[in-house]
Amino acid sequence: MSINARTLALLADRRDDLNATLDAQTLALTKAWVEAWDTLAPDFDAALTELLASAKDGRLTGSQVARNIRLRKALSLAAERLDELAELTQVTVQADVARAALAAAQSQIDTIASQLPPEGQVAVLPTFTQVSTPAMDAIVTRITQQITKDTLPLSEDAQLAMRRNLVRGVAVGDNPRVTARRMIRETEGHFNGGLNRALTIARTETLDAHRSGGRAADIANPDVVAGWSWGSQLSARTCIACLSKHGTEYPPDVEGPNGHQNCRCDRIPVTKTWRELGFDIEEPPSLTKSSEEWFGSLTDKTQLQIMGPGRLELYKSGAASWSDLSRVQQNDGWRDSVTITPVRDLRASVLA
Repeated sequence: MSINARTLALLADRRDDLNATLDAQTLALTKAWVEAWDTLAPDFDAALTELLASAKDGRLTGSQVARNIRLRKALSLAAERLDELAELTQVTVQADVARAALAAAQSQIDTIASQLPPEGQVAVLPTFTQVSTPAMDAIVTRITQQITKDTLPLSEDAQLAMRRNLVRGVAVGDNPRVTARRMIRETEGHFNGGLNRALTIARTETLDAHRSGGRAADIANPDVVAGWSWGSQLSARTCIACLSKHGTEYPPDVEGPNGHQNCRCDRIPVTKTWRELGFDIEEPPSLTKSSEEWFGSLTDKTQLQIMGPGRLELYKSGAASWSDLSRVQQNDGWRDSVTITPVRDLRASVLA
C-alpha cells in the first residue's frame, strides 16, 4: 500500500461529492417539512386561539381539548402531511442510495489504482474488474428495504407526539394568545421531530450505500486489494470513537466502516505491496497519519473538547488505551455500530 498525494486527492474529492449529496438531501427534506408546517400553522393557530379563549376559570381539561372539532381537523391535516413527507423521504433517499453506491464503486477502483506504481516505472499494470450489475442491485435492494422499514414509523410517531402535546390539561393564564403561541411552538417541535429522524435515516443509509459500493469494488479485485483501512477526518469535530478506529485495517469482505448514525468515516482500500504484486521496485512510504499521534499534537483545550475530562484523564494516565475509547454497540433493527465507550465502562475495566 502506498497512500500518496494522488490517493489523498481522490479521497478528498469523493468526500466532497458525498457531502454535496448529503447537503442536497438536507435542503430538500427541510424545505418540504418547513413548507408543510407553514400550511398547517394557521389552522392550529385558529383552533387553539378559539379553544383557549373559551376556557373557564383559566383551565382546559384534556378531554375538552381532545373533543374540539377544529383542533381535530388540524391534527388530521397534519397526519396527511406527515404521511406525504414520510413517502418523500423514501423516494429521495432511495434515489441517492443508488447513485452513492455506483459512484463509490468507481471511486474505490480509482483509489486502488492510485496506489500502484506510476506508469512508466513498470511494463504492465494490473487491470481492474468493475462491480457487476447484480452485485450493485443487491446493495440497493438491501438498503432500500432498510429505508422502508425506518421511514414507516416517521408519520405515526410524530402524530402521536403532537397529540400528546396538545391533548392534555392546560393552564391558560391571563393571556390565552400567549398560551396558544407556546402550544403551537411545542407542536411544531414535535412535527419537526419527524424531520430530524428523516435526516438521520437519509444520511446514514446514503453513507452505508457509499461504503457498500466500495466494499463491492474491493471484493471484485482480490488480486490487487489486501483489505481496507478505517479513515476518519482528523478534526476536532470528529468523535473520539471514530478517531480511535482511524487506520485500523480489515479484510476486503468485512463490511464497514460501521460507525454510529450519521458517521462519515470512509473505507480506504489497502492494496498489496508492490513486491507482492510482482513489481521489483522500491515502494515509497505511505502518507497516512496516526490519529493517536495527531491527537497528541493538539492543545490541551482541544484534547479536552474531543474527549471530555473523565475520558481524557483515564487516557493520559494510561488506564485507558487508544483502542479502549470505542466499542461495538448492538442495535435492534439495525446493524451493530462503533460508538464511544462511556467513561463509567472505562473506569469499570480499570477496576476489574
